[in-house]
Amino acid sequence: MMKHWKSFFCVTVMLMVLSGTSISMAADIVVGYTGPLSGPAAEYGQDILNGVDMAVKELNAAGGITVGGKKYMFKLEKLDDRVDPTQAVNNARRFKSNGAVAVFNGVFNTLAPMMRINEEKGNEFILMAYTSTPKATTMGNKLMVNTTVTFTTYVEVFTDWAMSKGWKKCAMVATIGGYGDEWRQAFKAQWQKKGGVITADKPANYYTETDFSAPLTAALATKPDCMLIGGPSATTALVIEQARSMGFKGGFIMLDQAKQDNIAQLLKGVKMMDPLIGTGGVVSVPMPGATIFEKKYTAAYKRMVTWECALNYTGMHALARAIKAAGTTTDVYKIRAAFPKAFPMLGDKFPNEVFGINAAGRMLIAASVQTISNGKSDPSGLYFWWPTTKKEFDKTKKQTKATKNPTIWLKAAL
Repeated sequence: MMKHWKSFFCVTVMLMVLSGTSISMAADIVVGYTGPLSGPAAEYGQDILNGVDMAVKELNAAGGITVGGKKYMFKLEKLDDRVDPTQAVNNARRFKSNGAVAVFNGVFNTLAPMMRINEEKGNEFILMAYTSTPKATTMGNKLMVNTTVTFTTYVEVFTDWAMSKGWKKCAMVATIGGYGDEWRQAFKAQWQKKGGVITADKPANYYTETDFSAPLTAALATKPDCMLIGGPSATTALVIEQARSMGFKGGFIMLDQAKQDNIAQLLKGVKMMDPLIGTGGVVSVPMPGATIFEKKYTAAYKRMVTWECALNYTGMHALARAIKAAGTTTDVYKIRAAFPKAFPMLGDKFPNEVFGINAAGRMLIAASVQTISNGKSDPSGLYFWWPTTKKEFDKTKKQTKATKNPTIWLKAAL
């Protein structure tokens, strides 16, 4: 009789394994990533994916997380969408059908349509949005978490610096799409408000194109002092290279999506970029967590550290903390509500710092600004954009581990 029971048990276990219903799989928390993994924007998309992947591997190597007395591991699923909104939505639905609690994405063109489906009753998921466009936090999505700074901070700081250089005439050759369109509109309004002139607006598709001679020719014909450029870093580097080869000797104001440390690597230095203002790189804000992250990341992925990988790495860790704090792996509204309990996340352990999250879902992260002048990169400054009082700013300043960089209260700076 005992032999029959042993045989029955073995057959049952075998059937469970073959059908994919194992105990370990039941304890998986599925997280999805959809983004550009092929085409001109592939480097940008891969960096975001790598950051999430590295965090997932670290969490799992540490034994996962315990929720309700049960151990859970994370399972990361990835799909290429080539910045196609329809494909991104289809990918998100596929992740959800596999039980995904959250989906990461870093392009507003694809985030916006996903924000129209992630609150569908019975199919809800948290959207981990990596975009600086202010529209992302004005759409009223209750299940969105934004893992980067709003670009309005950069618009204000960048225009002030450019005006201090004596630049008055600016031609815009920035990327198209929801993010690029909103950036150009905000910049144009701020530039003109401060007495500047927009000589041309010639947007280009930085996600699909590699030859920017047509928009650059039209822009340079207006003899600008500077140009507003930017999109994914790889194609932004091409714009800079092509503009210089066409004789442009003015300055660059660079959208925050483009990262100057990455571009400097592609262009073999900063000489071609000078003079320029843009976001400062991860390593330009030296903190213990950033140093450790850079060493681990470069060893694991054989590529340089960017904000794309760093911010999404921290975002994934924040998601894990929120799930644990919520005490559920399935109720996405409870998980979203628990995000404030995940913070602060400081630079002694993480490559970037998060001091909290606002009601609209944007994480409170300092804006890193760096300029290039006289053939070299200048020190990065950190702009704290959310404190409404000096007392709140002073409290944040005491918390930060970024002690080697100037810290500026944006409200007082403007």
